[in-house]
Amino acid sequence: MDFNPSPKGAELLQKVTEFVEQKILPIEESYFKELRALENRWIVLPIIKELKAQAKSQGLWNLFLPKSEYGAGVSNSDYALMAEQMGRSFIAPEIFNCNAPDTGNMEVLVHYGSEEQKQTWLMPLLAGEIRSAFCMTEPSVASSDATNMAATAKVEGDEVVLNGRKWWSTGVGHPDCKVLIFMGLSNPDAPKHAQHSMVLVPMDASGVKVERMLSVFGELDEPYGHGEVSFTNVRLPKSAIIKGEGRGFEIAQGRLGPGRVHHCMRAIGAAERTLAMMIERGVSREAFGKPIINLGGNRDIVANARMAIEQARLLTLKCAWLLDTLGVMGALSEVSQIKVVVPNMLQTIADQAIQIHGGAGVNDDVMLTALFAYARCLRLADGPDEVHRAMVARIELTKYQKQIKQATK
Repeated sequence: MDFNPSPKGAELLQKVTEFVEQKILPIEESYFKELRALENRWIVLPIIKELKAQAKSQGLWNLFLPKSEYGAGVSNSDYALMAEQMGRSFIAPEIFNCNAPDTGNMEVLVHYGSEEQKQTWLMPLLAGEIRSAFCMTEPSVASSDATNMAATAKVEGDEVVLNGRKWWSTGVGHPDCKVLIFMGLSNPDAPKHAQHSMVLVPMDASGVKVERMLSVFGELDEPYGHGEVSFTNVRLPKSAIIKGEGRGFEIAQGRLGPGRVHHCMRAIGAAERTLAMMIERGVSREAFGKPIINLGGNRDIVANARMAIEQARLLTLKCAWLLDTLGVMGALSEVSQIKVVVPNMLQTIADQAIQIHGGAGVNDDVMLTALFAYARCLRLADGPDEVHRAMVARIELTKYQKQIKQATK
């Protein structure tokens, strides 16, 4: 395993790091202060548009796509290091056009979309002209089972008709969100993993309604948000189906592999920032005649945080390397491992940083509550911890069963 970036990857990494440090972090506090002061926060502030234009002009755009035809043309391993730098700020991913769920949706269209679908939706997404959302999770069923859906996508002649309700559809509140990827049941009699289809749905299609925006610990995460969306007899041309009827589960699995590396490396960047905040607070405040970093085992907390971050990074980089060398099927266990390890690591460090900050830690004056909420949500997004642990265990036990069979021959 070689985790050194390629020459191109190293050059882009340096540029991304400098852009985050020099352009994004200095304006972050004022950005959130301005946004919070607005009565309507579901807008894109001018500074975001300005920074996006600057990033695009410098070639720091669509860095997550390995095909140079559409993106930067770097490997998963190269991009992972850039994603870590983007994770240091909540606004950085959008500025580089590398924000979820657009990244996953663009990957779907690159790998599975028809030429018509690419021209209609992929190209505007690549240009940053529009945004998108992914509608998979449902309120009426246990969505930890990716095949468990009540919503339907039924083909009727030359049309596909959508009915059902989705929620936790991230990004539907964004003013530039123009297209949804909807996953629904098409043929309940087909094999389990061939029952569902994915469909491209214009936000303004008749029958599509954002019922409400969902809060996370009381916050709506404007201007992105997580919405509950209803689909009532939404009729679209059959050509809106991605790759064909019954290919939904296959597409979902292909979409989520690299995306989990992106999520986890951003979370590692967030953990680095959280640890820095913890240390800065600990060495700058005194209690009982000592810096608080020297009280209550806080030095052990710092040491454990550093070790946990390093372990998580190495595991995630290994996963990215496996995706590059063996593909998704060769990294199934590692994809699930990082999805458990990294969010839990960030959640722990964020909680410890809150404790060291005292009352300030649970106030919006610092971003620790947002970091904690981010980590806690990430333990549910793209599959909960339990599902990923089950995957890791299944792969391990399968290896063991093979050993038993070989030994008894």
